[in-house]
Amino acid sequence: MKRSAHATWKGGLKEGQGSFSVASGAISDQTYGFRARFEDAPGTNPEELIAAAHASCFSMALSGQLGERGIIPEAIETTSTITFENLTLTRSVLTATVKARGADKAAVEAAAAAAKAGCPVSRVLKLDIDLEVIVAA
Repeated sequence: MKRSAHATWKGGLKEGQGSFSVASGAISDQTYGFRARFEDAPGTNPEELIAAAHASCFSMALSGQLGERGIIPEAIETTSTITFENLTLTRSVLTATVKARGADKAAVEAAAAAAKAGCPVSRVLKLDIDLEVIVAA
């Protein structure tokens, strides 16, 4: 299986503008630029997209790991916060809330640790990954 995206950049680094689309059409002509990446201007940036990929990949992996333990979650909500410093991605903090009635907290935490290690996005990222799991009733 292969997935693809296409990006275009026009102009110089600070005053230029880029756009990208994904092959599925789920994201089309999304703009990005220097100010959205290095300042607090509106818009997206590569680090935010990596955070979205990590949060969604981890949530799916956690669902699979929970299922292997006989736990079917009602919901998994995950936030990934990517740290970008000195032009390097240095950390992803995953915070996941698992809603699964009657689930054993230790089993959920073990599933989360396995999901963190096995998630394809976790495996490709060369950074520290911290994990916090909240089990909600």
